[in-house]
Amino acid sequence: MGGSGGGGTFVHHSPERLQDLVRREEDKTRNVAFETALAGELSGLLGSYNSRDVEAIRERLEDLTSALEGRIDGKLDQLFGGSVAKHTYVDGLSDIDSLIIVNDSSVSEHSPSQIISMMKDIISEYLGDKALVTAGRMAVTIEYRDGMVIQLLPALKTEDGNLRVPSSRRTDEWSKINPISFQEALTSRNFECGGKLVPTIKLAKAIIGQIPEAQRLSGYHVESLGIAAFRNYEGPTTTPAMLPAFFERARELVLQPIRDSTGQSVHVDEYLGPAGSEARQAASHVLGRLARRMRNATAAESIAQWRSMFGGD
Repeated sequence: MGGSGGGGTFVHHSPERLQDLVRREEDKTRNVAFETALAGELSGLLGSYNSRDVEAIRERLEDLTSALEGRIDGKLDQLFGGSVAKHTYVDGLSDIDSLIIVNDSSVSEHSPSQIISMMKDIISEYLGDKALVTAGRMAVTIEYRDGMVIQLLPALKTEDGNLRVPSSRRTDEWSKINPISFQEALTSRNFECGGKLVPTIKLAKAIIGQIPEAQRLSGYHVESLGIAAFRNYEGPTTTPAMLPAFFERARELVLQPIRDSTGQSVHVDEYLGPAGSEARQAASHVLGRLARRMRNATAAESIAQWRSMFGGD
């Protein structure tokens, strides 16, 4: 009739074994507490990024489009092609951009440099001393006094409905892109990751924004790496888990030029040169170093070490 007598997990164990079991339970509790604290820290950072005045960016883009309207032949349409549209905007990377679509066959006879020069002159006259306006090979860059940087890329519609933008490969020629397909690819992968890919990309951009400018990847490139890095991802869909996973996978992916079916990657990462180039190896080293810092910070259960990667104290 003797009962079980209780004892549960620790019945019939030696003192040494009991100590080991207790220590494991304590470690498990401590790990859960740290993961909860880290998730809260990253959530707070995302909240600060999301609170930035994206509406002011949109207003300025619309203002610039209005300034160009009527000064360039043909109807102008605006398409948010950058991080504002994809909800991945953070300060530190100049990837706030908009495609200015020129719908006029006569304008299509102009070279990219001619249209860019025309846009630069119009915007300079319109803004005066409110901003510094410069013309590059692919876009017009507007640097406002408050530090906001916006780039406007001229785009022409093709007969098949795609767009042509200034080529970054060939001087003064056009390249075909499909920004809508790129945005759809990002949205699809974000859905596959339980809505955590876009927050992960935002946090990755914020970290990359802290390293020297010469070593930073472009905003589009980070997004493209995110789409590729989490293809068939089976790990935890949380930002504390996905952020180091992004940097570890990106460390390998960056060594090869990105190729995808959207057309957007035509000029996403060619600034790093061919496969295995010195620039790609340097980028891989930086990404690997950041991944190790995250793993070390987690192993040390140090929120302070994590915070330092975002420029915090």
